[in-house]
Amino acid sequence: MQRRLRSLRRRLLLLLAVIGPGLITSNVDNDAGGISVYTQAGAQYGYALLWALIPMTIALYVTEEMCARMGVVTGKGLSDLIREEFGFRPTFFVMITGFFVDLANVVAEFAGVAAAMQIFHVSKYVAVPLAAILVWILVIQGTYRQVEVIFLFACILYLSYVFSALLAKPDWLIAAKHTVIPNVHLDSGYLLMLTGLIGTTIAPWQFFYLQAGFVEKKVGPRQYSQARADVILGSISCMLIVFFIIVCTAATLYVSGHRDINDAALAAQALIPLAGKWAGALFAFGLLNASLFAASILPLSTAHVICEGLGFEAGLDHKFTEAPIFYWLYTVLIVVGAGVV
Repeated sequence: MQRRLRSLRRRLLLLLAVIGPGLITSNVDNDAGGISVYTQAGAQYGYALLWALIPMTIALYVTEEMCARMGVVTGKGLSDLIREEFGFRPTFFVMITGFFVDLANVVAEFAGVAAAMQIFHVSKYVAVPLAAILVWILVIQGTYRQVEVIFLFACILYLSYVFSALLAKPDWLIAAKHTVIPNVHLDSGYLLMLTGLIGTTIAPWQFFYLQAGFVEKKVGPRQYSQARADVILGSISCMLIVFFIIVCTAATLYVSGHRDINDAALAAQALIPLAGKWAGALFAFGLLNASLFAASILPLSTAHVICEGLGFEAGLDHKFTEAPIFYWLYTVLIVVGAGVV
């Protein structure tokens, strides 16, 4: 019995040592843009799209697990492997397109910060610069382990959406029924929303960041089972948060006829008279947390991708003088993203 307990304790400690990249990457995918899509799905179609979360969870796990496996087995990031397999020219094209796509996403994250703080009556001219300075200092001053702990704490703050959904008092039986029984419509609006849900859940940047995370953490083939468990936990927790966001907006905005909602900030404001000020405040806080979280990780992922692909030093355990291109790319993305907003 004692031997089993020691073995279980050892496995648990090993899992806790490895856990991080999968959980963080999956949950940061619920960023400002993603939350807006989930909000619209619940406001416009109620519980009807909940069934899609099960195949989306499977797709998220399968794609992320492949990158985790490549990182654990090869000890190299995805950009490194693309350059080795396909050469410099295709890699450079991937780097350039990735940079501009991620820059647009960084702008969206700071727009999410501005929208969330305006609900709390804080001007964007104060909130956005402060957010930019905060995320810049976090990465510039911290080691990989310190930053990872903060990111894991940010994952916990997504629970605000769970409490927001509970305060909305949804019909849980109907929600459960729509989750397990597909309710498919062939009209263009429904199919477009379904496509949006899938597209905002499975994004290219997350594969680069996930693989770089396992490489930087020096997770090897012997810890592969723990890395896979990390990816499973991340995929499931990500989709659970999506479930509660859709349920919250379906139970309030859809039921009351407030279906012309085109972003998460409007949803938070509309929730206040329908489900109480705490539900609206928790929803807005979740948007702020998601925006800050993604505004930290998206530039970090982009800097990793470009530096790995072009052969420059990259990683949070390097000092600024050791990896200047990495940190300057991160800084430029933060300054431009916040400056546009």
